[in-house]
Amino acid sequence: MEIRVLRYFLAVAREGNITAAANTLHLTQPTLSRQLRDLEEELGQKLFIRKSHRIVLTPEGVFLRKRAEEIISMVDKTEAEFLSMENTVSGDIYIGGGETQAIRQIAEIIKELRESCPGVHYHLYSGNAEDVTERIDKGLLDFGILIQPADISKYDFINLPAKDRWGVIMRKDSLLAEKEFIEKRDLLGVPLICSRQAISQHQTGNEFADWFGEDFNKLNIVTTFNLVYNAAIMVEAGIGYAITIDKLADTSENSSLCFRRLEPGLESGLNIIWKKYQVFSSAAELFLNRLRERFSDV
Repeated sequence: MEIRVLRYFLAVAREGNITAAANTLHLTQPTLSRQLRDLEEELGQKLFIRKSHRIVLTPEGVFLRKRAEEIISMVDKTEAEFLSMENTVSGDIYIGGGETQAIRQIAEIIKELRESCPGVHYHLYSGNAEDVTERIDKGLLDFGILIQPADISKYDFINLPAKDRWGVIMRKDSLLAEKEFIEKRDLLGVPLICSRQAISQHQTGNEFADWFGEDFNKLNIVTTFNLVYNAAIMVEAGIGYAITIDKLADTSENSSLCFRRLEPGLESGLNIIWKKYQVFSSAAELFLNRLRERFSDV
């Protein structure tokens, strides 16, 4: 498989139409169609179902699309790193993580480096711990921000000084909004909108699971999410109460929502991780050195 052909394949998968993809790629339609047929013959699999005005990916095509996106992302990242190997530090840094206030500390470092190294560009990827570590393992991310507890035995890491406080987001006109804090018994029997991060933590066993204890399986989790923005919309619609981290959703005076902390309190520490023995680009190496300077005492 050639990288060029994988780019053609992704263009067709994205456009859903060979003619539109050919125009985007500045190719003739017969040329592009021939490249796709050659790719299918090379792989021995049918990748597309051709219909009158569009094409649909087969299951094999969906699988190839995922792999091709990863391959192209790695190729682009590698090319950018070689282009940045000059006296002036430039290039791209890829950072992944879940929704957390710790990104403010990372933003401060990025702001400082932007002033001294404007040629460095940053790419943020949002995902849970499993998503982030998978992309780090594949070389698609340089760094990841993980909310503890998480398995970081395979990685080098720095502890971040911030802690995320868990609680519940609810409508201000709900019954639980009258309480100063939320106890375990308050969550039994009410519809819950639960962070997938919390669910995955429960499955691996940790302090979050310990907080619920044996009552976790009694919870009525009606919706899960990985973006608090979406969860807040569900809460506003009256679907339920969202278990999440503080200061991620708008719970200001003008908002219809409010946040109540869990009692006993539950806080999670944070790490920024990277692959052991990682060979960094000059830009990523500079970023890591700045991280170490800032957080060496944590």
